[in-house]
Amino acid sequence: MTYSIDLRKRRKQVVLWFLLIVIALGGIFSIYATRRFFPMKYCDIIERYATKYDLPRELIYAIIRAESSFNRYAVSHAGASGLMQIMEPTGVWAAEQMRLVDFDYERIFEPELNIHIGTWYINRLIIQFGGNLDTALAAYNAGSGNVSSWLNEQGSIDHSLEHIPFGETRNYVRRVNLYQNVYRILLRINSTFGVFT
Repeated sequence: MTYSIDLRKRRKQVVLWFLLIVIALGGIFSIYATRRFFPMKYCDIIERYATKYDLPRELIYAIIRAESSFNRYAVSHAGASGLMQIMEPTGVWAAEQMRLVDFDYERIFEPELNIHIGTWYINRLIIQFGGNLDTALAAYNAGSGNVSSWLNEQGSIDHSLEHIPFGETRNYVRRVNLYQNVYRILLRINSTFGVFT
């Protein structure tokens, strides 16, 4: 009788240890997968310019994740470059507006410069489109001229995603919004536990 009780107790302990190991490995894998698919690089730079332009950090992380997946040397088929995928005409114009001294588009791959221009630009688009983030994101992706034309053609103030005429842009806005929600959670977890830095 004692032997069967000890055996049951031992089995319960083995099962409990097995479950704890599975849970621990799942947690480690989850952290690894999260860091792989939602990196949190360039924290200081993002923090500095998000604060400067009064934007949520998770928005900047989300744009970078959607634009370049944090590849600072990324170049799109259209020629947009760097972390936040800045086109040369946009970069040159933004640098003039920002009064950046000695701007050279060849430096657009520098994280500091790229994030500074990209953050300034998304802030300007948010202001331009009356605080509507989805419309500003659409303009970041498709160009503010295209979005302004689309709004004029609609003849209304309906800025919903369903009315974005470009499928790629609609998907881009949805993706950035999704990533922004993920980064919002990750930033909260990170501020509490420091697991993603």
